[in-house]
Amino acid sequence: MTDRNRFQTRIFATLAVLAVVALSGTIAERLVACPFCSAPSLTLSEQVAQANASALVQWAKGTQGNSEAGDIGSTDYSVVEVINAGETELKKGDTITLPRYRAGKEGDLFLLLGTKGTELEWGSPIEITETGFNYVRQAPSPEAVPLVRLSYFVQFLEYPDELISNDAYGEFANAPYKDIVPLAEQLPRDKVREWLTNPDVAPTRLGLYGLLLGLCGTEEDAALMKEKILQKSDDFRLGIDGVMGGYLLLTGEEGLTVIDEQKLANRDVPFSETYAAMQALRFMWTYGQRIDPERLRESMRILLDRAELADLVIADLARWEDWSIIDRLMNLYGAEGYEIPSIKRAIVRYMLVASKDEPEEGADNSHIAKAEEYLNQLREQDPKTVKQAERFFFVN
Repeated sequence: MTDRNRFQTRIFATLAVLAVVALSGTIAERLVACPFCSAPSLTLSEQVAQANASALVQWAKGTQGNSEAGDIGSTDYSVVEVINAGETELKKGDTITLPRYRAGKEGDLFLLLGTKGTELEWGSPIEITETGFNYVRQAPSPEAVPLVRLSYFVQFLEYPDELISNDAYGEFANAPYKDIVPLAEQLPRDKVREWLTNPDVAPTRLGLYGLLLGLCGTEEDAALMKEKILQKSDDFRLGIDGVMGGYLLLTGEEGLTVIDEQKLANRDVPFSETYAAMQALRFMWTYGQRIDPERLRESMRILLDRAELADLVIADLARWEDWSIIDRLMNLYGAEGYEIPSIKRAIVRYMLVASKDEPEEGADNSHIAKAEEYLNQLREQDPKTVKQAERFFFVN
């Protein structure tokens, strides 16, 4: 790989990681949310639960303002049905007047949510259909048992009303993986399979559908997922990490061998495909309980041969307590292709983690002393990098 290509790959790597973070929300959110879903958001049922008052209203009339006079106008809404009156005396037929003119026509329906400060303040109207309102009204509360909630929302994942389907997806995006697993027997397998192969389905949902099929699928579904994973594409495929994760749930080590050969060892695939495979490995390490930990380490080690990924891989292997590579990393320090600062810092941090590992009775603990020895060598050889790595170092 030329320096130019390596630089371009690192730039793409950085952008890909940032994209994953952007889609994933904060690290704290990702620890509790669906592993392969886009950013968690406040769903309609959560908004209704948090509101001090809520109602279905219809547009009645609007008065346009005069910008020159500083008049923003107003809009009147007629209350059709009250979900929660809160401390108000709100009832069907009441008129709610909101500042600012909002275009509409008589009969247009909206969901209004009010928050109480010194007085009740209504938020911006959310355009909604009667079906959408019934969906919100009948939804289990956020305090309900997760299985009950998700059993309700799974029915609406690809509902024709976009507001409903997006909100149902949001409920899954917010759900911890441990809450999704018990739903496996209730998942509509045939529908999930269809969604996964439907080109009209939003790409951002494919990660979830891959995960769901991994929980409820069969050998036939595993073959379909393998075919999708191995499709050649130069494009960034949103959600393919979830498809790989679901595939590994169904196939275990047999499927991991396919991922090894086609996505990890194969340098002809785009970086995004390799990174998706890394995400699937991380998922299996954290949640899968399907593949032996050492076998997962073996797969991740394949990527040490790729300098453009080395810092990410080293960080994972340190977290996975893979001390088998300690000598190899010391030999790689500053070697051609591995001389960039981020890789050096990753190696130093690996040594720091290894040196602070707790010795286990009856186990080979030689990595601890070896890591301390290598750290001393690196402090003499490259004190600046060691100092940088130590500055923000902490052990979980």
